[in-house]
Amino acid sequence: MSSSRLFTPALLTLAMAAFAIGTAEFIIMGLLPLIAADLQVGLPRAGYLVSGYALGVVAGGPLLAGLIARVDEKRALSGLMLIFIVGNLACLLAPGLWPLLLARVFTAFCHASFIGAAAVMAARLAPPGMAGRAMALMFSGMTLANVLGVPAGTLIGQWAGWRASFAAVAALGFITLWLIRCQLPTQAVGRSQGKTQARLPGRAWLALLASVLAAASMFAFFTYLVPTLSQVSGLPAQYASAALLLCGAGLVAGGWLGGRLADWKLNQALAMTLALLCASLAAFYLLAARLPFALALMTLWGGLAFALCMLLQALAIRQAGEAAARASAFNVGAFNLGNALGAWLAGLLLDHGGRLTQTSLLAAALAGLALLLALFISRATTAKQHALAQA
Repeated sequence: MSSSRLFTPALLTLAMAAFAIGTAEFIIMGLLPLIAADLQVGLPRAGYLVSGYALGVVAGGPLLAGLIARVDEKRALSGLMLIFIVGNLACLLAPGLWPLLLARVFTAFCHASFIGAAAVMAARLAPPGMAGRAMALMFSGMTLANVLGVPAGTLIGQWAGWRASFAAVAALGFITLWLIRCQLPTQAVGRSQGKTQARLPGRAWLALLASVLAAASMFAFFTYLVPTLSQVSGLPAQYASAALLLCGAGLVAGGWLGGRLADWKLNQALAMTLALLCASLAAFYLLAARLPFALALMTLWGGLAFALCMLLQALAIRQAGEAAARASAFNVGAFNLGNALGAWLAGLLLDHGGRLTQTSLLAAALAGLALLLALFISRATTAKQHALAQA
């Protein structure tokens, strides 16, 4: 079946929306020195803008998912994009660090609910048998935000000031809102369905826990990847960006692969990907001192990690049943919670005398826990299906 059938105006609009939200989330990385200098605060205090956004994502999913469950998808996405626009305009006008932090948290509230609802809508709009690939296409917007949106926003900030970057992101939001209104179909959501959306079954919560563990594994490794490549593998500092670009290529390939695997056999693909991820992290620990092997394993890890993101999103949606939109939004928050947990655990390891290469072992252990949980979910699901078939 040709993948060209995926490139419909509606699915491309969802990818554009993911690009806008991803750019807004990650653009702050390149702007931190500019913001710190302009607002006359230290770089560590300016770093609150990063953690504040992540906390906003975690809190926003539960707060907004229930509210939008009773609204048709098009209207819900339009309202969430309005929050996005207002939040970035507030960032543009913020007179100091704390108003800017509040504006960032407000902007983040729409993140989990929007991406979660967009993933469900992408799966629904996909041609038969291509739901996973449709979600991967939508999430490719987040990947492109890192590859294109963040560098472009940083250049704008360096050329015209950091406020101009937020103005550009707000303009991107206006364009996306117009596309949502023009290209997305309307589907009414009844009151009874809305009530169903407010409850998650127990298996869905287990899937969310698997996402937390997997994301913690990813960021336990990724947070200190550049220092490891520099201090252990011997990568010259001027080639760090090229190494991250190589990792980004792995992410893009992994998104494509994850979508196809989700459309194949989700449970088997999830277990296989987690097992390979554990193996690649263990191999990195053993071969980190050899630069060619370290770069190759880093690229493989990037592909497996992003494939895993697609698979876990599909798992959360499938386990939630009729509460799919709520589970999808919660899963985005679970990833952000795992990101913070993984970075914290890796920092704790290093603070207590651990070596840089040991962060990959920590990541492998966390991925191993996610694998055990995924196997339990798969077995429980199979057992239930067998029981229903015999009933």
